[in-house]
Amino acid sequence: MADNPQDAARGGQLKIILLNKPFNVLSQFTDEGSGKRTLKEFVPVPNVYPAGRLDYDSEGLVVLTDSGPLQARISDPKHSLAKTYWAQVEGIPDEAALNALATGVELKDGMTRMAKVRALAEPENLWPRDPPIRFRKSVPDSWIELTITEGRNRQVRRMTAAVGHPTLRLIRAQVGEWTLEGLAPGEIRFAKG
Repeated sequence: MADNPQDAARGGQLKIILLNKPFNVLSQFTDEGSGKRTLKEFVPVPNVYPAGRLDYDSEGLVVLTDSGPLQARISDPKHSLAKTYWAQVEGIPDEAALNALATGVELKDGMTRMAKVRALAEPENLWPRDPPIRFRKSVPDSWIELTITEGRNRQVRRMTAAVGHPTLRLIRAQVGEWTLEGLAPGEIRFAKG
């Protein structure tokens, strides 16, 4: 995404920061008295804000920027920016479940848009989650990759639950052209716009 004229008019370089948000961290800089960990612990750069949210109990890529227009392009569903997630789910989804996720599932707030979905081996170089997910010997788990272009509240979790495979662990791997590749939990890197 190219620099915006408004950003250039401010007389500074557009800032884009990629963060691998750890599990149980709020996607904001203040805890509002909750005592929960926040982005402040990981992003020592002033005047940048997350473009969209990643749930407290989800991990992975958060894009931060000092550009209001760029924040809007990333987070507003009307721009249909693709976001890719790795979901560790309960059970092993069959073709019918994967097709349902791909063509759209009915949620309480309406039908989801079409998505890209595929079964996935456990992602390479995956870090352990702290605390780990709960394992049940009698119920297998598996991974799927899901790419969506909307951002409803807890959407991926609700979609997998709707097809009978609740999400146990959720990692956002990509937002548009930006990826999680090479970032350990809690690490940041500057990106080009």
